Amino acid sequence: MAAEDSAAARGLDEIRSVLADLPGPDLEAGTAALTRCSELERSVGALGRLGEHVEWLATWQGHYPPSLGRPRIAVFAGNHGLAIDSARNGRKGPAETFVENAVSGGEPVNAVCTVADADLRVFEMSLETPTRNAAHEPATTEEECARAIAYGMMAVEQGLDLICLDSVGAGSDVAAAAASRALFGGTAHDRIADPAAGDAADHRSTVDAISAFHRDAGDPFEVLRRIGGFEMCAVLGAVIAARLARTPVVLGGYAATAAAAVLFAVDRHFLDHCRAAHLPRTGSGLRRLQERLGLQPLTDFGSSVGGGTEAGLAIPFLKAAVEVHVATAPAVR
Repeated sequence: MAAEDSAAARGLDEIRSVLADLPGPDLEAGTAALTRCSELERSVGALGRLGEHVEWLATWQGHYPPSLGRPRIAVFAGNHGLAIDSARNGRKGPAETFVENAVSGGEPVNAVCTVADADLRVFEMSLETPTRNAAHEPATTEEECARAIAYGMMAVEQGLDLICLDSVGAGSDVAAAAASRALFGGTAHDRIADPAAGDAADHRSTVDAISAFHRDAGDPFEVLRRIGGFEMCAVLGAVIAARLARTPVVLGGYAATAAAAVLFAVDRHFLDHCRAAHLPRTGSGLRRLQERLGLQPLTDFGSSVGGGTEAGLAIPFLKAAVEVHVATAPAVR
């Protein structure tokens, strides 16, 4: 809590100042990976995207060969005031249900962690106290936003080889759509998670209302503060901390990606250490956002389970890519 309190006291300006110290790519490690790709091409053929992913890992871990012995999946759970508060209608919301199931080992992400030999961390972001309704007022105060960002930063520690980030919560897709629109423009129809869904009209209406109320947000961090949720702020903090720790990031669903997009809006290179977990359906808000951010999806399973599942499925895939890269015999000269 001390780190959270300190960050909250400093406020968003101090968190912004951290961005000036973000490390860049390790070009020497990346070049070593590229050289190895050239060697393998003469013996086994071109590795294509497998080689690209290994180069990315090496570049942002800062060494070749990259290692994946200590991956983590972190899922942040938080509720938005723009959605129906489950505490008021007497039912558990998606975030509460996810946390309960994940703790008992009953979520799909638990199975993924077993297969991937990954550490799972689930963070509750004031589930009993949703953010304010962003359609009528800012979702969080500056202090609340800074505290949530600091909390997310604590999800990353030195020594992690990879961190997969995702979020769950009532209203998160609508908040992600509204934040994406505030950052990059477009229409509500373009930004909502699924324009073909039965509740698409309601989501468009809510995004329009949020956009109208916060049309003067301007600064990307103000967009996050006014429109995002506690879990989105925490994801942003984790992305920043991962860059500082030289830990590559895999981004899961819409809210997690929209949170990270705040950094892209500040500087397009601030997400170079990130990859998208999976390729969503054509026309979805997440697909459009990934394209805008230039995020390369790692997998395409056609699934939409969420809760860290798709992000975590990238771990065994990346482990296999590294093994192929490192263990394959070089060309015989």
